[in-house]
This record gives sequence, structure tokens and C-alpha cells, in this order.
Amino acid sequence: MTAFLIALFFVFIAEMGDKTQLVALAFATRYRPTTVILGVFLATLVVHLFSVGIGELLGIALPLFWIKLLAGLAFIGFGIWTLIGDKLEDEEKTTQQRQFGPLMTVAVTFFLAELGDKTMLATITIASQQQTFIPVWIGSTVGMVIADGLAVLVGMVLGKRLPERIIQIGAAIIFIGSGIFTLVEAFLPAA
Repeated sequence: MTAFLIALFFVFIAEMGDKTQLVALAFATRYRPTTVILGVFLATLVVHLFSVGIGELLGIALPLFWIKLLAGLAFIGFGIWTLIGDKLEDEEKTTQQRQFGPLMTVAVTFFLAELGDKTMLATITIASQQQTFIPVWIGSTVGMVIADGLAVLVGMVLGKRLPERIIQIGAAIIFIGSGIFTLVEAFLPAA
């Protein structure tokens, strides 16, 4: 249960203010909310399946010190990345819309946008530390869907973008704080 909650929490935080959350908000102004959520869910299931698999392999191959060191640095990096922000590219938003219906448009757009994104990297990092495949996979997927579900609700109601700077700062503080805590754990292991 701990791995599930850790994955859910950190992926939820990573997704707040992320470009894919903004994509969900934008799609919600055009498509039915259930279509957007289902597309997000399908894409996230696949991307996070690969992410957890990669993280599990790294966790087996590396000693705990290196995993904690890399995880701490990664979380600090995610915090900085969150502060800098992502740019929502119009091409990413519309390229697939001409070729597929709404569900596939959302799913393919999310799948492509998530490759190498901070939520994918956060999932890899968590999986390498937790070494529990199913709970991390499900937790990271649920965290992503909840965060993007919030964007869908906002997009549905307001039809415009949330002011994201406050969300970014809060998420960055959580990531950087977690990174510092993890680095302290790496260098000062419990006796």
C-alpha cells in the first residue's frame, strides 16, 4: 500500500501544471469529459507500464546508495523543471486530431507527450526505489488520471487555462524538498 500511495502522490504532484495537464484542459473544452479521461487513462496505463518496468530493472541493477542518490537528484531536477515549466505546443495539440477520432486523438497525444516527461521519469524513479511493480504502476496511473481529471473539470467549467504559477511553485517545493530528504537518506543511512 505504501508504494501505491507514494507513486500516486508524486505522480499527482508531478502532473500539476505539466503540459499534459494543460492538454487535458484544452481537450476538455472540445470533447466530452469521459472521452478525455478515458484517453488519458489508456495512454497512462501503457506509458507507466514501461516506466515501472524500467525502474524495476534499475532497482535490481544498482546498489541502494546509488538509487537514493539518483532519485534525490532526479526529484530536485523535477522541482526545477516544474518551476521552469513546459510549453504547450500547438503542433502537439492538433497533429493527431486530423487522423483519429476524439478518443484516439487524446490517447495518442498523451502517449507521445508523456514519453520522457517528468511524470514518466518520476514513475521510473519511484519504481527503482520501491521494487513493487503492480502498486507503483497502479498508483502512478491513478495519480495521473486524478490530476488530469481536475484539469478536465476546470476545462469543462471554465473553458480556459488555470493560472499555473502557484501550482508550479507548490509542486516544485514538494519535489525539491523530497529530493533533499532522499539525498540526506543516501548519505546518512539509518543505523
